[in-house]
Amino acid sequence: MSATTAAPSASGLPPTAGELPAWEVTDLPAPPPFGFRNLMKVIGPGAVMAATSIGGGEWLVGPAAAVKYSSAIFLIATVSILLQVLFNLEAIRYTLYTGEPIYGGIMRLKPGPRFWAGFYSVLGFFQLGWPALAGSAAATLLGAWMGRMPGAPDQPTQAAVATGLILACVLILSFGGTIERMLEYFAWTMLGVVFLFLIVVNVAFVPFSHWARTFLGFFEFTGLPHPIDWGLIGALAATAGSGGIGNLTVTNWVRDKGFGMGAKVGAIPSAIGGHHIPLSHVGKVFPASGENLSRWHEWMRYVHADQIWVWGLFCFLGMYLNVNLATAIIPAGTDLQGLAAGAYQAQYLKAIWPGFWFLTLFNGFWILFKTQLGNTDILVRTVTDALWMSSPTARGLSRGIRAIYYGILVLFSVWGALVIRSASPFQLFKVLANMAGIVLVIAGIQIFIVNRRFLPREVRPAAWRELGLLACSGFYAFFAFFVIRDLVRTLAR
Repeated sequence: MSATTAAPSASGLPPTAGELPAWEVTDLPAPPPFGFRNLMKVIGPGAVMAATSIGGGEWLVGPAAAVKYSSAIFLIATVSILLQVLFNLEAIRYTLYTGEPIYGGIMRLKPGPRFWAGFYSVLGFFQLGWPALAGSAAATLLGAWMGRMPGAPDQPTQAAVATGLILACVLILSFGGTIERMLEYFAWTMLGVVFLFLIVVNVAFVPFSHWARTFLGFFEFTGLPHPIDWGLIGALAATAGSGGIGNLTVTNWVRDKGFGMGAKVGAIPSAIGGHHIPLSHVGKVFPASGENLSRWHEWMRYVHADQIWVWGLFCFLGMYLNVNLATAIIPAGTDLQGLAAGAYQAQYLKAIWPGFWFLTLFNGFWILFKTQLGNTDILVRTVTDALWMSSPTARGLSRGIRAIYYGILVLFSVWGALVIRSASPFQLFKVLANMAGIVLVIAGIQIFIVNRRFLPREVRPAAWRELGLLACSGFYAFFAFFVIRDLVRTLAR
């Protein structure tokens, strides 16, 4: 079928194009036959997202909340992951049909693309613009090397190492055919390293009776503790999954991987080793009938496998294994701040074998660094795609979208190096994590509207999925209310 412009009144096509130009119409590419070998080739965005997700929440916030309040509150984490899986699937639904990241659908809503491009660029900056995890990763790396956690006299060295890690992120994101492909290679490697360590130390040092108690905590709820640190609990709810902007950016990786209509739109090429890959600022859609619908259902099987069995499962296991280890060896009620959870575990395991100090903190370093890498791409990609889709001036640059991406990457990296000393990484992370919850509140409602308004009836979600999406917004609105209330009370004192 040759490409034509979508006619809103045509059967099986979007009823309206909103505030951006209409999509071109062509057939949906056929996915590879569904099977294990092809599954391993096709999936990938879920691994990139998991590598980014399993970071500060699992190594900092999760253990801190579990030790302070016990694992009995971790039904919050389970519900969070389940709701974010549904959130991701419904955001990807739009991308699979149009080839546009979900930001494209949001920018089709009133008041228009420039407003929403600016809105999400600002939200992305407030959530990810401070390099909290680079500072934490630098501290764990220094601690592993020095045999003790760095203190105040070590702050200049820690800041220098953190700056080096920010530059390392720039280098990693500069290689490979596409940026998504480079992130995918890195993600699978780091997930293997991190989970190998977590499984070994949990099996070796945690009694199996404790495994069962921790597991039950993820599926039972005995009420919220009093008094309660709403900032910590809100951060746990957001970071048990990906948290905000990361949930939206998975749709950019899905497009770049070539899922569905993403295969006909293009990708962001890397600076070194990337071929010239044109990227359309407007997506393409297909008539939702006949063979196209059959192909659609096959693509959705790949999406479900990628998000449920890769991203969702890894998120749950990452939180569970870290919490299981922390609650087994750290005294209940301990108020952990900063990197104390990781340091306490390293100190405990060091008594068994000195080498565990290095291994525990080095594992923590990889957990935090890979998340800093992913967050760097998420923020830069969010701003890049927002500019690319909303600004004719940006699309007119001679070097295309690659120039925009790497220009913003350099600016963000310079900013990170300048503000790395600004505050405690843990306190920064709590603030940024709660910003992620606010993003989920707003975006959940928008995805509901986008899929209702711009997708033909044949590919829209079932009613229970729509209700789940609204429940996701309500869930995070609950935590956001109490976090903001406590913040206002603190400022009023």
